[in-house]
Amino acid sequence: MREFMNYITNAFYGATGWNEDNKYNELNATSRELIDFPLPRGLRLTLSSLATPHFATSYQLGSVGVVDGSISYLHSSIPLTHIAAQSDKIPLPALLRCYRRLHDLRSPGQHYMLDADPLSGLPPSPQSARVLLGAASDTAVAAGALDGGNTDQDHGKYTHSLLYGRLYLPKSLLEGMIIKRFTQALQVQVRAVSEQSLRNGGTILGLVQYDKGNYGLEGLYSTDGGLLGFRGLYNFGGDASSSTCDPWTPAPGENNNNNNNNNNNNNNGNAQAGEKERIYGRFSVGGELYYGTLNKSGGMSLGARFATLPAHRGTPLTATLTINPLMGNINATYALLAREYCSLATRVDFNVYSYESEWAVGMELWSNRRPAGFLLGASPSNDFEPEPQPPRKKERSFQAKMEWRLDDPEPEPEPTLKASPKSETDNKKKNDEYKGVLKARLDNNLRMGLLWEGRAKSLIFSIGTGIDLHKLGEPFRSLGLEVQYSS
Repeated sequence: MREFMNYITNAFYGATGWNEDNKYNELNATSRELIDFPLPRGLRLTLSSLATPHFATSYQLGSVGVVDGSISYLHSSIPLTHIAAQSDKIPLPALLRCYRRLHDLRSPGQHYMLDADPLSGLPPSPQSARVLLGAASDTAVAAGALDGGNTDQDHGKYTHSLLYGRLYLPKSLLEGMIIKRFTQALQVQVRAVSEQSLRNGGTILGLVQYDKGNYGLEGLYSTDGGLLGFRGLYNFGGDASSSTCDPWTPAPGENNNNNNNNNNNNNNGNAQAGEKERIYGRFSVGGELYYGTLNKSGGMSLGARFATLPAHRGTPLTATLTINPLMGNINATYALLAREYCSLATRVDFNVYSYESEWAVGMELWSNRRPAGFLLGASPSNDFEPEPQPPRKKERSFQAKMEWRLDDPEPEPEPTLKASPKSETDNKKKNDEYKGVLKARLDNNLRMGLLWEGRAKSLIFSIGTGIDLHKLGEPFRSLGLEVQYSS
């Protein structure tokens, strides 16, 4: 489960048009979230609030043997007026969904489109996208951010900033983060942690990020060991190719062809089948270099990714390959959205020097039923229609039997009004709303993780456990419950 402050931070990125997917360290984000999702430990309660469009607070209290907690504050210079901050209105996929579909790339004068709805495979409209992910503001929409419009007329709106601070109690650990946007393509982040047990009483990490759409660069420096690093990611194919037309723009004459559907049903069906079989995706290659100035050691890694785009009409999938030449590690992952309610992922690690290997699999299964109905094998859909019963023969009334006659014919029932399309749409949306998601993982050491996340009234909860199948006498290694409420 993503914390409320992470949800607000993602809303800030969406409102300012910053694409977090165009970074090398996000190459394996989909498989990492499907396999390495965190399990709650003990009992933890979080109360959060978006007090104003610019200011958010969060208070957390937990108990894992020792009672601890934290206090968080966040300030955004851009108003986040169109995000759903109430826990009973936040779309669950925005907080709980692990499979991440890539954003559409945009030129430096344009913003990227928000995530497409993974259930429909179509991009959301500017109005529905704001509600779906809660990542837009009046300023962004008015400037054409969600429509991909050119916004070069006002460069001042890119100089937004975000301030975040969190105090952990009772150990008095303080962390902070500053995000400053300087231009359309340049952003700087500074993160700091202050604690007595750390070297020099704390550490500072600085990030300089440069995003030009087709490629993204990132430089970093950390006071912990004097680490210097550089990362880069280059995209090609799909929407990254300048010669590729916008997949959402109809081809010339397409509207005219749609008027002749009655005459060309077979041709249209074959064309749609061909488009569905064609894989429309984006390739990304990148690498990183880092060097510790204090311990005089360095490292590097190379990676590649292929991921389908929202315009792809087939099964969404993501495949990655990363290599660490110095350590001899090879990592390969594959994730796909098998159904609108089911995502699967697998990961294999291999070391060419020691010949050691590891594997892990993960999944998430969404349901719009309560946990009891889901665990009993109910279908993920609420659209259950009972089988029609045969009509029963009506017996004669007592009065008719006494008078030796048949009953009088019943009047014909008055025709009922057909439900309006709007009410049917509202009912369908109500039925399609998800109640929760089941996540599971398993690795080669037979360690299993189970997690159920959902919403009960105005509370978003997460309950999970870790199981070791090697120790069937005491299989449960951890158990926890986390509850979030926001207003």
